[in-house]
Amino acid sequence: MRRRLAAGNWKMNGITADLVEASAIGAAAQDAACEVVLCLPATLVPQATARNLNKALQLGGQDCHAELNGAFTGDISADMLADAGAACVIIGHSERRQFYGEIDVQVAAKAKAAWNAGLTAIICVGETEAQYRSGQTLDVLAAQIAISVPTDATPNNTVIAYEPIWAIGTGLTPTLKKISAVHAHLRDQLPDADIAILYGGSVSPGNAPDIMALGDVDGCLVGGASLTAEKFAPIITALETAK
Repeated sequence: MRRRLAAGNWKMNGITADLVEASAIGAAAQDAACEVVLCLPATLVPQATARNLNKALQLGGQDCHAELNGAFTGDISADMLADAGAACVIIGHSERRQFYGEIDVQVAAKAKAAWNAGLTAIICVGETEAQYRSGQTLDVLAAQIAISVPTDATPNNTVIAYEPIWAIGTGLTPTLKKISAVHAHLRDQLPDADIAILYGGSVSPGNAPDIMALGDVDGCLVGGASLTAEKFAPIITALETAK
């Protein structure tokens, strides 16, 4: 059976006071019939661990360096995240690709670093609006999967997140038919068809039930709606009840 996973990405949001919301999300996840992950800013991962939030949900990082250690000022290694209490890490998010120039080979190297630290790598792929409108979506995603996902990826160490770049934070989403077709296409490209594939991009309590019910959608990677339990808890419930 494929993993069912609701993952929240807080991005560059959150200070100590906001762990109140993380605690509320943990309470909502306590008896959830799916995995729940909260990818916090690195500064909050050890604090969340100290508050035992990792007992109710999995904690994650938002990026890691491909090297174990070294002269990389400002970067964080996968081992550091694991030491802080993380169980997983987002790799190759579109914002990292777009604003920091990350390319597929770097994403693959980071995924291997995550595995070596015992972390699950949540590897992101997605097309731009121009690529979407010109009908290149499937080709772009196949190319990203071919290089970003190492051939020894397994359902235990890897999760894929499909995030159409044009849908992130815009309130726009592809049609359900399109999401279903893309996820089926992605599954055909993976080294193991049982690797979980999440959908991300303007996921909300309103659209989550329909998206989570699609056959090849194994969960979601949620941005803004994961910042509060009020919005994230119904999304978790939608994933629990979808299958």
